[in-house]
Formats: sequence, structure tokens, C-alpha cells
Amino acid sequence: MATLYSKLGVSEDASEADIKRAYRKAAMKWHPDRNAGQEETARVIFQEIKDAYEILSDANKRDVYDAVYAKEMQRWGKQRQQRDEEKAQREHAAQAAAQAQYAERVSLAMRYIEHGHNRDVAFGVLLGRGCEPQLARHIADSVWALHQSRMVAEHVRSAARGKKRKTATPREAGGDPDKREKKPTGLFDSLWQSFFGVRS
Repeated sequence: MATLYSKLGVSEDASEADIKRAYRKAAMKWHPDRNAGQEETARVIFQEIKDAYEILSDANKRDVYDAVYAKEMQRWGKQRQQRDEEKAQREHAAQAAAQAQYAERVSLAMRYIEHGHNRDVAFGVLLGRGCEPQLARHIADSVWALHQSRMVAEHVRSAARGKKRKTATPREAGGDPDKREKKPTGLFDSLWQSFFGVRS
């Protein structure tokens, strides 16, 4: 926001002497007679400089201006803060809505794939629900890959459970291992068993 001080090129705590020097310098620079070819622009700026100096060179007028300006800046600051807060709230609401919509689309794709449909079907369903092609492709690919990894993991677990059931303990396979008949392990054992039907 341009101020009378900025028009003269001085700070808000400038002294009367500083303001007078700045006015003379600015007036010399922007006097219409010194700006051939752009007299109209110079005339407007020169008048603004004169108006600024008229107020800032008078102590009473300057005090009034400073008070009004300070109050206006406070009001403007509150308005800006309110706009920023409203903008943040809108952005937060928009982000929450986008996240909810994304979660809904992922859930939709998962339902179709878990019911036996392939990735292309999920992709088509998402397109039919107004999802952008790139996002629909990303969701369908991700959900399909996740589903496949789950299927592989479940297959591995099932195979492990089946293998565990087939692997029986010696007692489960035929009672006490010390009482079960053992197969011959050598020539002597084979001959002994063929003659007497028992092992040594």
C-alpha cells in the first residue's frame, strides 16, 4: 500500500528537514517541464508529491494522517488475517474432500477386484464414476497389485499349513518308534529276518 511517506521516498520517522529535502528532490525529478514527452504522467506524479508534502510538512496534519493510517492498517491487517483463515479453511475442506473421494474410489476398485474382476474392469468402473484416466489407472494398478500380493501370500500360507499336516510325528505314523518294525539295514539283518522272521 503506497503511503505519503513512500511517495516522497522517506521513512515514517523522517524529520521535517528530511521531508523537505525529499520533496525538493522529487519535485525536481518529476516537474512537467523536466519530463518532455511524458508531461501528463509527470504532472500526475508531481501533484501527488505536492499533496504528500502539504500534509507531512504540517505537524498537525501529519499526526492526523499517522493516526488514520495506523487505524486503516490495523483494519486492513484484520481483513487480511480473516481472508487467510478463510482460505486455509477452504483448502483444508477441499483436501479432506479429495482424500475422502480417493478412499471411496480405492474401496470401489477393491470391491470389484475381490469379487473376481480383473484390473481392466476396475479401471473402467472408475472411469464411469468420473475419475480422471490417469488417477483411475493408478488406483486400478495399485489395487490389482495389492490383491495379487495378498493372493500369493495366502497361497504360501495354505501350502505351509498343508505341508505341516502331511508331516506326521513318528508316534502319529505308527505308534511308539521303539515298538515299530524296522526295515533291514544290512546283509546280516536281511538274512536273519528271512530265516527267523525277526531282527536281532
